[in-house]
Amino acid sequence: MSDPEIVAVVDEGLGNSSYLVDLGDGTAMVVDPARHPGPYRAEAQKRGLSLAVAVETHLHADFVSGSRELAARGVRVVAARAAGLGHPHHGMVDGQRLDLGGLTLEALATPGHTPEHLAYLLRDGNRPVALFSGGSLLVGAVARTDLVSADRTEELARSLWRSIGEQLLSLPDDLAVYPTHGAGSFCSITPGDDRVTTIGRERLANPLLSAGDEDAFVDRLLAGFGTFPPYFLELREVNRQGPHVYGRWPKLNTLDVAAVQGLLADGAVIVDVRPVEPFAAGHIPGSLSIPLRPQFASWLGWLVDRRATIVFVADEGQDRADLVRHCLGIGYECLAGELAGGVDAWRGRALPVATVELVTAGDAAGTLVDVRQASEFAAGHVPGALSMELGDTPAQAGALPSGPLTVMCGHGERAMSAVSILEAQGRTDVTVLVGGPADVVAARHQRLAV
Repeated sequence: MSDPEIVAVVDEGLGNSSYLVDLGDGTAMVVDPARHPGPYRAEAQKRGLSLAVAVETHLHADFVSGSRELAARGVRVVAARAAGLGHPHHGMVDGQRLDLGGLTLEALATPGHTPEHLAYLLRDGNRPVALFSGGSLLVGAVARTDLVSADRTEELARSLWRSIGEQLLSLPDDLAVYPTHGAGSFCSITPGDDRVTTIGRERLANPLLSAGDEDAFVDRLLAGFGTFPPYFLELREVNRQGPHVYGRWPKLNTLDVAAVQGLLADGAVIVDVRPVEPFAAGHIPGSLSIPLRPQFASWLGWLVDRRATIVFVADEGQDRADLVRHCLGIGYECLAGELAGGVDAWRGRALPVATVELVTAGDAAGTLVDVRQASEFAAGHVPGALSMELGDTPAQAGALPSGPLTVMCGHGERAMSAVSILEAQGRTDVTVLVGGPADVVAARHQRLAV
């Protein structure tokens, strides 16, 4: 039998990969599915396959698992017995094998990223054909160990060193490795864009595995951790209990101005998903700007409480189904709807509308505040700029100096989110830089050359 076809389904925003595996008997297996079943059903249908098995490597902290949604469609769920899932599943333990009708799936206990973590070795007979490593061995990295509990971070890091050395590095060098977490995931510190690797490549080139011993590995791993969205601390339990099953994927309701005003009076949050330019030209005061793009879910989960009732403002051409997918994919269920007619409807009722000034690099004035991640700032920033991660803006805004501020990131989206937070806290002397550090440095050099 030739090696099975393995199709990656990548969430570019969260940086995660799921995998559809052709089992060779007219059925398919999905590894670490995200909540929306559509992509897996489409890939299977394209190949004339029916979905039969959904496999979970661990309790995910960054997205809601799609296994229960698939189970409602007759798919068998396979997961670590130690995960203690609160819905029907086939529990696996270290060394246990599962017959997939010609292929075999072997569970490898690989605690570290999470305590219950399993990697899965896919075999054709006794021949290993693929390793689904979940959050253990990644491309040039390993997944972080601080998402369960700060008190267990070092313990889990030491477990991860042993898991990789004892369970994974004994596998053949040419064995293909399919991780769940990759570039863009806050679960990892993956430096590149590759999402698939081999055992041999990681043995030779993974900088964490070259640490030499357990203590050095732990020191190097922990030193590389950055911040992560607070919703990560809640989704493990959501996935353990089993998320709500929708069956029919919900649509976003439309709300008139009066309904939105009533929701706001009851504590709802307005999230404006339009691009930077239309938000700057006019928005409802107090609304939070999070432009709809692949990274939308990460910033929604960072800046808005998961239990908050959310009202959206969107442009006419934006994809509402994609917006709902982003929200439900990280467990944000309280979606009241969108303001019908958008800001024009609000303005039409003679209600106040706020604006934000956009500036180019050459016109940046006052204190420059860089809201990129600390690791991005450390890799290169404008001399004299203040570093304040976007996720820290609600708590640290009061520590910013008085006087005019120009807020920047890489292009303007995160900067506008930060400015919308500052504006909601009463700050009026703020502008958004359209561009990034290289643009500011170039503009300064140009002025000096004149």
